[in-house]
Amino acid sequence: MTGPDSEIEQLIALMARLPGLGPRSARRAVLHMIRKRALLLGPLADAMRQVADTARECVRCGNISTHEVCAICSADKRANGQLCLVEDVADLWAMERSGVFKGRYHVLGGVLSALDNIGPDELRLPLLRQRIADEGITEVILALNATVDGQTTAHYIADMLQDGGVTVTSLAQGVPIGGELDYLDDGTISAALRARKAL
Repeated sequence: MTGPDSEIEQLIALMARLPGLGPRSARRAVLHMIRKRALLLGPLADAMRQVADTARECVRCGNISTHEVCAICSADKRANGQLCLVEDVADLWAMERSGVFKGRYHVLGGVLSALDNIGPDELRLPLLRQRIADEGITEVILALNATVDGQTTAHYIADMLQDGGVTVTSLAQGVPIGGELDYLDDGTISAALRARKAL
């Protein structure tokens, strides 16, 4: 009994390197794509080739786009004075999925981390100051993950912008809608208790 040809094995191995896919899932995905070759495999290959040739970082915010300036940064209606800081592009896309935020973004490209030797110079902080001045930013919203490094970064940026003439806010943290206390970690419960409000 023989396995797949080497070209197919190579595709499986490459797919298995994607987040959330292991060898078994990759094998199933590749087999499904081959079975639906005309519907999936060809168009997927074309789309991947197109993205490989055109994808780049937006020169303003750091989002991934096929243009030098992404659609969010180039939309005049998004120039409302609000700038939302996120750790990476995945966080930006998550915020956009919610459809709630109508301003612009700034991708830091990580968070401060002494263990990983990531200091302020490794993040997109100098460009942040420039954008605040150039784009008439009045509010900077810190939408960083509620980790130790995320909170350290948030405090650093808040201190950095303290005399910058902008309001610095952060996302509320606490019990998610539909969340049950029994399933939440201690930090979330603590943050929710501290951020309690009158009904």
